[in-house]
Amino acid sequence: MTPAEKNRMCSIARSLEVLGERWTFLILREALEGITRFADFRATLGVAPDVLSNRLATLVEAGVLEKHPYREPGARVRDSYHLTPAGRDLRLVLGALQQWGDEHRPYEFGPTAVRRTVDGDRPVHVGFIDDTGREVPVDEVTFIKMASDPA
Repeated sequence: MTPAEKNRMCSIARSLEVLGERWTFLILREALEGITRFADFRATLGVAPDVLSNRLATLVEAGVLEKHPYREPGARVRDSYHLTPAGRDLRLVLGALQQWGDEHRPYEFGPTAVRRTVDGDRPVHVGFIDDTGREVPVDEVTFIKMASDPA
């Protein structure tokens, strides 16, 4: 089996085809905060327009964002970008990255954001949960190869 065939079968590799660029996660961070317009993504991120266009197109093609046309008075029609259910599900991935960064790459002045419940402002963290609802420590989780993995 070639490495390309193995990567096609691997869910991590397939996910990275869509999400594997630094700017992609920063765009998603802003989208989760409610940013939807190209100019606003550019202004908040400082990303080059060609890079932003490319990343937005990839996220739309992958079904993470969807375009909605809008028009400002006197201007041409433009597209805004809105999270799909698949995009909203990435909140968990961004939360895990943030949690890892806070622990292993901390900012000298402390976290710039914290994760809390909406209803009770209680601290939350990302973790593994088993089928009974019990949290499982990271070092007690293993990844088991399935029959669909030819290696």
